[in-house]
Amino acid sequence: MEFSHVVRRRKMVRNYTTDPVDPAVIDRALENATRAPSAGFSQGWAFLRLDQPDSVGAYWEATADPDFAPDRWLSGMQKAPVLIVPLSCKAAYLNRYAEPDKGWTDRDEARWPMPFWHMDAAMASLLILQTATDEGLGACFFGIPPERVANLKAEFGIPDDHDPIGAITIGHPATGGAQGSTKTRKRRADVVHHNRW
Repeated sequence: MEFSHVVRRRKMVRNYTTDPVDPAVIDRALENATRAPSAGFSQGWAFLRLDQPDSVGAYWEATADPDFAPDRWLSGMQKAPVLIVPLSCKAAYLNRYAEPDKGWTDRDEARWPMPFWHMDAAMASLLILQTATDEGLGACFFGIPPERVANLKAEFGIPDDHDPIGAITIGHPATGGAQGSTKTRKRRADVVHHNRW
C-alpha cells in the first residue's frame, strides 16, 4: 500500500473479530516501532507484547474497573487478539545525555523542554498503528487508567523505571462497536500556518 494511503486509511478501530493475527505481522510492527526517531539515539522505549489469550485476559483484568460491566467500547476492544503496551524509560534519556558526547554532566530533568522519553515512545506507537493499517488490520491506541497502572506493572513484572504510555489493540476489524469522535467532529482545516501565524 502506498504510504499516503496508509496515512489516510489509518483510524482507531474499537471492535474486532476473534480471528488470530499472523505473528509475523506483529513482528514487523514492533521492528518498525524500533525505527522511530529517538533523542540522542537513547532508544528508551520498550514494548510488552501480549498475544496469547491468557495474557490478553490478564491485561484486561489488571486495567478494567471490576465494579463495572464492560460497555460497548470495552466489549469490542476486549475481542482484539493482540495487545501491545508501549513503555518509556526516562532514565535512559537522562543517562544518555549525561554521556561525554552530549556535554551535560548531570541527569537534571529540568534541561528537557519536553519529556522526549514519552514523545519517542508515542512516535514508535504511531509506526505500530501504521503497520497494522498497511497489513489490512485494525488497531487502536488508548490510555490506561492511572489508578490501574500499578496493577498492570505488578501483573506483568514491568520494571519501576518503565512507564506505560498507553496500549494498542490489534486485530481484524469487525462491524459495529463504539463510534469514534471522527463521526461527530470534522477534521480541522486551520492548523497549518505558512511562514507566519
